[in-house]
Amino acid sequence: MPLNSDAFVFFGATGDLAQKKVFPALQALARDGRLDIPVIGFARSPWSDAHFREHAKKSIEQHDTLDPAAFERLARHLHYVRGDYTDPAAFERLAKALGSAKHPLHYLAIAPSRFEMVVRGLHAAGCTEGARVVVEKPFGRDLASARELNATLHASFDESAIFRIDHYLGKEPVQNLLYYRFANSFLEPIWNRNHVASVQITMAEAFGVQGRGAFYDEVGATRDVVQNHLLQVLALLAMDPPVNTGADALRDEKLRLFRAIRPLATDQVVRGQFAGYRNETGVAPNSNVETYVAMRLAIDNWRWAGVPIYIRAGKNLPLTCTEVQVELVRPPQRLFPDDPPHAANTLRFRLSPDVLIAQGARVKAPGEAMAGRDVELIARRAAHEDRLPYERLLGDALRGDAALFTRDDCVEAAWAVVQPALNETAPVEPYEPGTWGPAGAARLIAGGHWHNPHLTPPTPPSA
Repeated sequence: MPLNSDAFVFFGATGDLAQKKVFPALQALARDGRLDIPVIGFARSPWSDAHFREHAKKSIEQHDTLDPAAFERLARHLHYVRGDYTDPAAFERLAKALGSAKHPLHYLAIAPSRFEMVVRGLHAAGCTEGARVVVEKPFGRDLASARELNATLHASFDESAIFRIDHYLGKEPVQNLLYYRFANSFLEPIWNRNHVASVQITMAEAFGVQGRGAFYDEVGATRDVVQNHLLQVLALLAMDPPVNTGADALRDEKLRLFRAIRPLATDQVVRGQFAGYRNETGVAPNSNVETYVAMRLAIDNWRWAGVPIYIRAGKNLPLTCTEVQVELVRPPQRLFPDDPPHAANTLRFRLSPDVLIAQGARVKAPGEAMAGRDVELIARRAAHEDRLPYERLLGDALRGDAALFTRDDCVEAAWAVVQPALNETAPVEPYEPGTWGPAGAARLIAGGHWHNPHLTPPTPPSA
């Protein structure tokens, strides 16, 4: 059984991620009595412990709700080490601050370009033996850089001690996909090529780059959300049952799924860019970076052979919503000629902004004619998180539970799937903000159409 970490160190302690995500998560862990260990922030600002504690308090007040009792418990453990990532003396000061801790957890809430120098500094100061490390996405920019990053981490940490954090996997609706699939027996008999006609995964955002143009122009939609978030959603939808819920059992099945996905052909990818993107601050005037991507994937295994998988993600679309639509095969005979030829059963999973599972079917419409209409049986609940994703993930990392973290071979296999799209140099197709992306995306679905999510308020109960 993994040992609990006996100290928590986070680099980038004065940064944006720490303010918005880390401090609220640490307060929540302290509230639940799960953080009775030293918490050491490391950054370059010339701060004292008292200044650092006040910064933590203001961050929580700004981005969450301050719980005075919980924060007092957290503040007792907060300490600060000032230093530059290139300064060996700074890491010696960190080693001294760790004191008798034997199994610290080092969280690199910093740019990936700084991972190598921090890992080397930790190793030189003797801070890696018996320790764990948490790194933030992106896990590389492509397959080659992902392999380089893994080699850097493996030089000082065993793979079992590396926790690659993707906050999306800590979200309750995403975990519910895994639970729903394998806790219910009625799904498995139809969850294969014999009964599923197609799968669509849409991540739509109704906003643009929100002042982060310089960052986004280095990334694009494929790197930002497809290679990580949406391929992880696909893995939960399509992987085979794991032998248990242990971390490696789950990740073994994800790896098998990723390796079965055929690398993207360039003619199965459509890249778009919303009008006005090149006017954003920090964006190159001739940028060819995609703010929208749509793709058709194929899974070459016994369960899914021949079933098209459609994924799309984009900014400045009509609404903000992440949704999966699984279309089942149509009946073998069109017994009721008045039914439209496209009539089919569906399963729909909405992951945000609310949580919804819906089963679509045909029922007879009132009247003499044997004609039908589409209906859905819907289970819906508000997207309430009992725990913040970072609270869940950091708590798991402190306990050594890697189930919600991705493994080196899974990262590399996911990059291998999208690598051809990253090499694409053809001009992006323009689209107007508030539309569903470039018209060219329709050509990916021969004889069909994209399912566009629509948000409707829950129907109030009858009086």
